[in-house]
Amino acid sequence: MSPAWWAHAQKHRGTPVVVKMDNPNWSISEISSPAMTSSPTSSPTWNPKMRGRNARQLTWVLLLKANRAAGCLSSVAAAVRRRVESGKTDSDESTQERVGRTRFMGFIRVVMWLAVVLLVFETAAYLRGVGVRGVFDWVYVNWVWVRVGFLAPPLQWLANGCIVLFLVQSLDRLVLCLGCFWIRLRKIKPVAKVGFGDLEGGDSGGYFPMVLVQIPMCNEREVYQQSIGAVCNLDWPKERLLIQVLDDSDDPTTQMLIKEEVHTWQSEGANIIYRHRVDRHGYKAGNLKSAMSCNYVKDYEFVAIFDADFQPSPDFLKQTVDNEEVGLVQARWSFVNKDENLLTRLQYINLSFHFEVEQQVNGIFINFFGFNGTAGVWRIKALEESGGWLERTTVEDMDIAVRAHLKGWKFVYLNDVECQCELPESYEAYRKQQHRWHSGPMQLFRLCLPDVIKAKIGFWKKANMIFLFFLLRKLILPFYSFTLFCIILPMTMFIPEAQLPAWVVCYIPAAMSLLNILPAPRSFPFIVPYLLFENTMSVTKFNAMISGLFQLGSAYEWVVTKKSGRSSEGDLVSLPDKEPLHQRGFSEPTIGQNRPKNKKKKKHNRIYMKELSLAFLLLTAAARSLLSAQGIHFYFLLFQGISFLLVGLDLIGEQVN
Repeated sequence: MSPAWWAHAQKHRGTPVVVKMDNPNWSISEISSPAMTSSPTSSPTWNPKMRGRNARQLTWVLLLKANRAAGCLSSVAAAVRRRVESGKTDSDESTQERVGRTRFMGFIRVVMWLAVVLLVFETAAYLRGVGVRGVFDWVYVNWVWVRVGFLAPPLQWLANGCIVLFLVQSLDRLVLCLGCFWIRLRKIKPVAKVGFGDLEGGDSGGYFPMVLVQIPMCNEREVYQQSIGAVCNLDWPKERLLIQVLDDSDDPTTQMLIKEEVHTWQSEGANIIYRHRVDRHGYKAGNLKSAMSCNYVKDYEFVAIFDADFQPSPDFLKQTVDNEEVGLVQARWSFVNKDENLLTRLQYINLSFHFEVEQQVNGIFINFFGFNGTAGVWRIKALEESGGWLERTTVEDMDIAVRAHLKGWKFVYLNDVECQCELPESYEAYRKQQHRWHSGPMQLFRLCLPDVIKAKIGFWKKANMIFLFFLLRKLILPFYSFTLFCIILPMTMFIPEAQLPAWVVCYIPAAMSLLNILPAPRSFPFIVPYLLFENTMSVTKFNAMISGLFQLGSAYEWVVTKKSGRSSEGDLVSLPDKEPLHQRGFSEPTIGQNRPKNKKKKKHNRIYMKELSLAFLLLTAAARSLLSAQGIHFYFLLFQGISFLLVGLDLIGEQVN
């Protein structure tokens, strides 16, 4: 039954409130009346008694909103409980994945429970005060003595060491940014030395070398059509171009679809062949090595490589095939789904810095950078002299680049030539990708270090490859990022004698994040989530780095990054700026008929125990920091803990099928 004042209030012109009661939550819509635009005292029907009634209405509205908030929180809690009960956890992985990770998880759990015990102990000491006599005071005094004499010095020493590494890595990043600024200031734009004719204008007297195009793929039915279609539309004489579709799929349906797509393009006049391996030995490296062993490969001078989700523009080869003695020409990646969700936006920031700054600066100043595995054109002679593709690591692209550089081959990076591709949209896919990208370089470092030392190249090139390319950017970065911000910082809350200055916790990371985000200025609103997410990913990167360095766990496991096929058939057709030639035109029947239907599958969240454990550790340390009133440290620990919590519950990115 409605209160009496409610019915009485309807006689006056106030602020009507419509309440729609949807079980289990309250839904409130506030409707503004014309009287709200003027002062209450200026209204002809205003009465001083309305002040109390409006206050009661406001109280009622606030109570309803509080009820709605409680309902939302209960719904979130229920959803989290269901995900914990029915969702997969990172402990559901295969036996091979669990080997070597148990100790790492055990270490995190020990630190977490130690933090909980210390928080309870410090809270009890804070509430009781040290001046009270008794056993508790004796225990606390001895704990302080142990803390000051035995725990704080090694922790401070480790913190200082990580701070030094942090500063060195920050200086390296600053130098890279200055190099990029110099390139822009001087307008340095390397281009491939080409001399091709115009096919459409009838000028075919130019130099068109024999080019082999390879598309390695494995069970990627979501994207195979768009990559094959884009490659078949390359503006290059068909008699001087051969396309190899290298299929490692073990799904018979996917094999059939890819084979039919190849046959369709063959009927259109494209020079394309289909190759399938029964055994996936060596993964992508083994696939490429098998394709290069064909007898007809000796007739070709260049090989262009595109992963299954890459779509080169029609003039890609004309911009990247180099007449001079250049071993590799690498193009930049662009992303069709960079604005799909928060995860893809954060990845875009990272990869924009990688291509715009790292690859461009290294390519211009030292003619060496890591091959990105796709969207690049190799001179086949450089591949053969470097030993070809090897299956010894999961980063075969970096492996061949290092060996080619040691043989004296030069690399060219073209920042203005872009090739479209996809970013992983689920955290599970991104996590697997990052594990492979950070364990592989450590495997390679162990294997190629003797070759680098013995190589007949200059001292500075050796120093750059060992200390900058491998140690600083592949080993030190994940080591200090995880150790400093995920272990040492929360421990200093319980051992306050060891301290981290505010500029280490806040100012320097903020400055480095600002430098990272400069190549993607539109992503500036995401600078804080980017900083927190990078620290969150340091757990995966540190674990991968240790696994690759000491050959632990799944260091040699290759997991194909899940694709979503965001580029539609319309995007594919609109790729060329001009009408394609008939023999390389798009197959309209194929696009409409053979694309597999996207069946709706039930999606679920995974539960990542390492991230959740670290979230608990950081939030516990944030609670402890309140006792010592450390402002910046508290806010950093609080937001970083929330970031770990969101990632641990798989609430960032798309859910996995």
